[in-house]
Amino acid sequence: VQLQASGGGLVQAGGSLRLSCTVSGSTFSSDGVEWHRQVPGKPREFVAHIRSGGMSDYADSVKGRFTISRDIAMTTVYLDMNRLKPEDTAVYYCLSIIGGVNYWGEGTLVTVSS
Repeated sequence: VQLQASGGGLVQAGGSLRLSCTVSGSTFSSDGVEWHRQVPGKPREFVAHIRSGGMSDYADSVKGRFTISRDIAMTTVYLDMNRLKPEDTAVYYCLSIIGGVNYWGEGTLVTVSS
């Protein structure tokens, strides 16, 4: 199973970015896909989750600003990030859960300037 995250970049505070996570190489669809983020020297933290049925959940720090969505086959999951803050700066990783197994992709760097 391969996951490819993309869409990171440099944006000013208050701006927006859309991250994409493409899942490939599995016979089965993801049961759920998550976004996590990590700042150097700190633990990786949960950002958002979406289940195959469409239900989603968010970390308190991003509620109301970030939206997770997916295509019907769960092959691509998006993270729309609005009203970005400097503290959102991190490497963002996507995670696919298939049959109880977690698969991580490479991260994409998001930098929010003040």
